[in-house]
Amino acid sequence: MAGGTHAYQTCGCGGRVPADSGLHHKWWQRGAGPGSRGPATLTFWSVGADENAQAFQAAADLYKQSHPDTTIKVQAISWDDGHAKVLTAATSKSGPDIISGGMSWGIEFGELGGMLDLNDRDIADVKSKTRPEVMKAITSPDGSVYGVSMDNAFYLLYYRPDLLAKAGISGPPKTWDELFTALDKLKAAGIKTPMVENFGTFEWLPWFNWLKQAGGSLYADDCSKATIDSDQAVLATTNWARQYTKYGVPKAATDAGAGLAKGEYGMAIDGSWVVSGLDSGHPEIKGKWKVAPLPSGPAGAGTFVGGRIVGVMSYTKYPKAAVDFIKWLYSDDAIKKLQTEVFNKEGALYLSPRPELVDSLNTTDDVKAALKTTMETVTGPPNCKGWELSGADVTKKLQSVVNDGVDPKKALSEAATIMNNNLK
Repeated sequence: MAGGTHAYQTCGCGGRVPADSGLHHKWWQRGAGPGSRGPATLTFWSVGADENAQAFQAAADLYKQSHPDTTIKVQAISWDDGHAKVLTAATSKSGPDIISGGMSWGIEFGELGGMLDLNDRDIADVKSKTRPEVMKAITSPDGSVYGVSMDNAFYLLYYRPDLLAKAGISGPPKTWDELFTALDKLKAAGIKTPMVENFGTFEWLPWFNWLKQAGGSLYADDCSKATIDSDQAVLATTNWARQYTKYGVPKAATDAGAGLAKGEYGMAIDGSWVVSGLDSGHPEIKGKWKVAPLPSGPAGAGTFVGGRIVGVMSYTKYPKAAVDFIKWLYSDDAIKKLQTEVFNKEGALYLSPRPELVDSLNTTDDVKAALKTTMETVTGPPNCKGWELSGADVTKKLQSVVNDGVDPKKALSEAATIMNNNLK
């Protein structure tokens, strides 16, 4: 039961009713939710690995125990062709009832008329459990919400305490100044590659961390114009570029775990999913590595958050049942089931939108602490018109600062022009 109590039962109307009130049984007996007319079988396309879909199937089977007339069949679709498949479903009005996908998919397919605006389905409780910055990223500029957050992925700083200690560094860097000092000391200690950066290596994604830490933004809050050419963005870009030009941070993706295990890298900025595979992939450093939040900039801490949304297709015959299942995914029971199943089937951590449930993950207290602290500082991608078109060109302008020595102010001014043109 939601909230871990057996005194109440989640109802399809978006609230909770006492389990012994009789109200619960009245709609239960009707089938998949209030207004449904019998058993319902829904198809859920889950983008990602087969093992991940199996974990969600286990959660759906748990859901069925309390909703016996609703059957959810989870099917995995790959990231490679998932977008094309959902686009076809959205435009042809034929396909699954529920989909998961990238954070921008809800807005994109919703604006095509392919997905339900969940604002019409009483999702206030779901919104209240989601970080405001994540909700903003998945909310259309007109306020529509075509998908809610299903899981999160963000950046962490991985490091070897023993390597840092040998270099005279007492702990992971907490600020930009401490980061650059640590890079100097690691290089002086003979580590040629003191740090690597993955998860969108040398693209706008990791640069976005620096932008947030400097207090900058990509667009004005109302999406009226690009703000990427601000003084804060210049400061962020200058320091982001410095790690490549002065310290030799690789511009191509690396195997952070292997490098840390061999002692070739002192630190690695990488995705939160790396936590899961370090011990199994490199048992020789089990107990010898740690994670920490990214160093803070002059405006404080900050990290980009990605992940998947989950939403309901507009043509489904079972909108109430589909929405009720999505709401249930935010319950304590669902999240703990997914934490267990994702770990057992994928060896991965399921990072739900609810940071307060990190404590029930199968990982160390140090990792839990880093995850919880970081989840308090996440910011999602912009929801402004044209960003999807602008991202690749913005990356090229950023790279020109490193590769060609272009002045950061000039590069960012050109990036702003691109973004403003795509806003029209």
